[in-house]
Amino acid sequence: LKLNQFMSHDKLGLWQLGVTHVLNAAHGKLCCKGSDDFYGTTVKYCGVPANDLPTFDISPFFYPAAEFIHQALTSGGKVFVHCAVGVSRSAALVLAYLMIHHNLSLLSSARCVLQKRWIFPNRGFLRQLIALDRELQDARQNELK
Repeated sequence: LKLNQFMSHDKLGLWQLGVTHVLNAAHGKLCCKGSDDFYGTTVKYCGVPANDLPTFDISPFFYPAAEFIHQALTSGGKVFVHCAVGVSRSAALVLAYLMIHHNLSLLSSARCVLQKRWIFPNRGFLRQLIALDRELQDARQNELK
């Protein structure tokens, strides 16, 4: 299964997979023009207008995207998370979700995702995920005190 922009345009294929939610990490970019209108009432849509550049700040989207994924999964849904190629922007958001909602470290999150598919977040996204990892670890340490 190719988790990229082309699969995101296959409404029948997504329906056959039981997808109820789509998180587009490349919203509005080139071929990734998903929207609520495109998917209709059967699929909830969330678009993140991220550029796959090391200088792009994707961190403001970590918590909203993680919440979208969490709400979908806890309501019994299936989430399709994609970007243009499926290895950097979407991967960064899935890693953030695992870190925020499953209390995994960045390393554990990456190992978890790499068991299923190849990912390669750009160096800027990795720096931002490392910062998130530190924040979450600090917050957990403070909770224990």
